[in-house]
Amino acid sequence: MVIKAVVWDVDDTLFDYTTADREGMRAHLVAEGLLARYGTAEQALAHWREITERQWARFSAGEADFETQRRDRVRVFLERELTDPEADDWFRRYLTHYESAWSLFPDVLPVLDALAGLRHAVLSNSSLTVQDRKLRSLGVHDRFEVILCAVELGVSKPDAAAFRAACDALELAPHQVAYVGDHPEIDGRGAAGAGLLSVWIDRTGAHAPGAPEGGPHRIASLAELPVILGSDTRFGAPSTFG
Repeated sequence: MVIKAVVWDVDDTLFDYTTADREGMRAHLVAEGLLARYGTAEQALAHWREITERQWARFSAGEADFETQRRDRVRVFLERELTDPEADDWFRRYLTHYESAWSLFPDVLPVLDALAGLRHAVLSNSSLTVQDRKLRSLGVHDRFEVILCAVELGVSKPDAAAFRAACDALELAPHQVAYVGDHPEIDGRGAAGAGLLSVWIDRTGAHAPGAPEGGPHRIASLAELPVILGSDTRFGAPSTFG
């Protein structure tokens, strides 16, 4: 098998979403005078993430458009009736704090440099507006020749059609493409089921040891990726990422 391209997830794969989300929410609640209402920033963030997952599920099922699910996240979180402009304004204020905490994981630039001989693309279950801006802000937008997102595609991971759309955009067969993502099912199982070389990055080790049979390769750092992609690529052992 010769891998010619790597397709990447963004959040918690390239971009440290978890840290940015936590620090952004903490700063936002303090600025809004809401921290005491939720007890701690951790409790508030857990509530926000639970709401986000529910609203995103509505969006994924076609029950709400992208803007509506975002506004409803704010309404449910605040337990208040808000007009669309009010909800949008609250979310924009949150984004200011969230974006100030944006950063790449430290292993991202070294591995992108090492894999410069391969083609690179992005496949995200977000919107192009969100991820395009994020990748530009993080200084890596030009590393990717294709950026595909669920909102514009009309299909989201783990549907095989999403992964195959990325392969089609690169004009490559699935077996010529590796996919790297942080979710064992949405990214890992989804990519494997679509016929791509699937790599699941489990940075925290929070999941059970080992990868399911027939599922993705499991790594704890992107420094392990070169070995998995094989000898046809031009990079060395993980120690080169020290």
